Amino acid sequence: MLTARGITKSYDDLQILKGIDLDIASGEIVSIVGSSGAGKTTLLQILGTLDKPDAGTVEINGINPFQLSSRQMSAFRNTSVGFIFQFHQLLPEFNAIENIALPALIKGESMKNAKAEGMKLLEVLGLTNRADHKPNQLSGGEQQRIAVARSLINKPHVIFADEPSGNLDSKNSQELHQLFFDLRDQFGQTFIIVTHNNELANMTDRKLVMSDGNIVI
Repeated sequence: MLTARGITKSYDDLQILKGIDLDIASGEIVSIVGSSGAGKTTLLQILGTLDKPDAGTVEINGINPFQLSSRQMSAFRNTSVGFIFQFHQLLPEFNAIENIALPALIKGESMKNAKAEGMKLLEVLGLTNRADHKPNQLSGGEQQRIAVARSLINKPHVIFADEPSGNLDSKNSQELHQLFFDLRDQFGQTFIIVTHNNELANMTDRKLVMSDGNIVI
């Protein structure tokens, strides 16, 4: 489903990625671990099309997004990939259902349809009673679940998560980790997760270890 070959990336004279090869199957949950500076987040950003490699190729469902025009790339990113970040990145002026609906609205869905799809996801996540709450009225765990719903609304091929439980307490972390597997079972969702959380990393189908710009295990 996702294939990367020969991915390199440098910033000035510092080489961050040194020729990454990677294959991810549909429905797989893969963690990427390693010390700070190993290149994990840089790799995740390139795989998720947020950054461009200096060399190498990335294909998601047979499409190389870096061969697309800027407009095509934006549309591809909106519909084919989802993102979950450590600090949620919810828009404070919008309530939960509006935050969830945003990617669908950008895609061109009507507000009615986007909210209806968002409510289905809230039901799956057990948060229908929080639909009208703004982020500052939600707990950290609830905010992260809203972010998960937002990442799912366009039914992406793959979701990239960067330290998704890094800002949560142990109870909410455990619930979030289990949620990824529940969503894989229910929707066949693929996840690629950068994490320092050993519990999460050890739960995943595969744990890839990065060191000095390479995948070593």
